[in-house]
Amino acid sequence: MSDGPRGVSAGPGPVAGETPIVVMVGAPGAGKGTQTVRLAERLGVPSVSTGDLFRAALRDGTALGEHVRPYLERGQLVPDGVTIDVIAARLAEPDAVQGVILDGFPRTRTQAEALDLLAGRLGFRVTAALYVAVETDELVRRLSGRLVCTGGGHHIYHVTQRPPRVEGRCDIDGTGLETRVDDRPETIRQRLERQLPPMFEVVDHYAGTGVLRSVRGDRPVDELTEDLLRSIRTRAPAA
Repeated sequence: MSDGPRGVSAGPGPVAGETPIVVMVGAPGAGKGTQTVRLAERLGVPSVSTGDLFRAALRDGTALGEHVRPYLERGQLVPDGVTIDVIAARLAEPDAVQGVILDGFPRTRTQAEALDLLAGRLGFRVTAALYVAVETDELVRRLSGRLVCTGGGHHIYHVTQRPPRVEGRCDIDGTGLETRVDDRPETIRQRLERQLPPMFEVVDHYAGTGVLRSVRGDRPVDELTEDLLRSIRTRAPAA
């Protein structure tokens, strides 16, 4: 199947001189990370994950990596100013000339507003915010199925999506598998109670700017990808 013109501006897009940004919005477990990669491959543009950028900086031992290390080690959000600077640097890379797809940012209304200002300053514009909507019970089901190897290998499985060959045993070293406290349903619900309100503020922000496109995330991966592609290209809400 032909994907048509490459780049995120295949449909009616930004005005002349503006490079499009597509923002992925969704709760943990909604599948937006998977869809970001698939959309980027189909459209021939880079997927930009702030988490990946920070982890790469840590791995490479850069000044940025050392700056963000304390936040990441404590599980805290990196300050908005630092994150915006990192995104600005990434948008200046040559491969972003046809547009980018952002995953993991913005997470709050304040960040969304900051991104709008940054984009305008650099000649970009957020042309679509794709909200992958999944019910809370389904998010809990997806997130609570993780199993971790107890033998120190940190091998990760999932009860339905990636089950071990032998129930309760790691395929690699044969040690037992356990569910971490953070992956228990009650813990996940508590975490979502903190994470969802800021996400809904981001959804409201993009609804207000007229670029929000909501799609149901409780469908097969391929079907969801095609729906998201139509949303990007037509600038119209997906069915």
